[in-house]
Amino acid sequence: MDLTITAILLGIVEGLTEFIPVSSTGHLILASELFGYDAATWAVFNVVIQLGAILAVVVQYWRTFWAVGMGLLRLESMSLVFVRNILLGFLPSAVLGLLLKDQIRMLLGSPLVVGWALVLGGIAILAIERMARPGPASGVAQLPMRQALGVGLFQCIAMIPGVSRSGATIMGALAMGIERRTAAEFSFFLAIPTMMGATALELWDSRAELMAGTGPVGWDEIAIGFFVAFVVALAVIKLFVAYVSRAGFAPFAWYRIVAGALAVFLLSR
Repeated sequence: MDLTITAILLGIVEGLTEFIPVSSTGHLILASELFGYDAATWAVFNVVIQLGAILAVVVQYWRTFWAVGMGLLRLESMSLVFVRNILLGFLPSAVLGLLLKDQIRMLLGSPLVVGWALVLGGIAILAIERMARPGPASGVAQLPMRQALGVGLFQCIAMIPGVSRSGATIMGALAMGIERRTAAEFSFFLAIPTMMGATALELWDSRAELMAGTGPVGWDEIAIGFFVAFVVALAVIKLFVAYVSRAGFAPFAWYRIVAGALAVFLLSR
């Protein structure tokens, strides 16, 4: 398949799946099987284009980030707590990600792991949706330290490909009594340092290949995937928050179960 077309398709997959609880990484791994390309060749691409989706969060919530930035300059407590909660949520995955990066990369090469993780994650979402008792509407700056850190610990589960970073953080938040909209927005904000850290680590480890331009996938393809992921993710964020605020997460759970079961069936043949 043409490199440009593959870059566009993967950008669409990333933008569609980064912020909904279906696992963007898992879908990119399964896409390698569907589109017939070498996943190892596109590994750096798949990580870097996530920054396009992250940029969509910054654009969508620029007023929030502007207010927090101005509040930090004035040492306002709400802004300080907002940043504290993001850092607390980011810390566990940052530590474990550095310690277990080699083991994580091994798992990224297993589409079958993705299939099973999709199924089990879908069942977990249905169970949490049924049992969770979300509290009143609040906001990221109103979360206590224990809840912010707890969401960060749940995010560590997403190191298993197919689990879904957004799914783990949102469902973890719901399980701890955080209402749906705040759970989704905290997941979005938490993606910024998490994905930036993962991208920086991947770029550093692949710096020689990228600077030399020896790999088949270069900066042109990365730029295309980045832009496509940004545009698609910007639309998805708006629709997702509006939808889950009133309808919940069950449809995403059933999608995971069906898609994962189909993947396991096809990959096991």
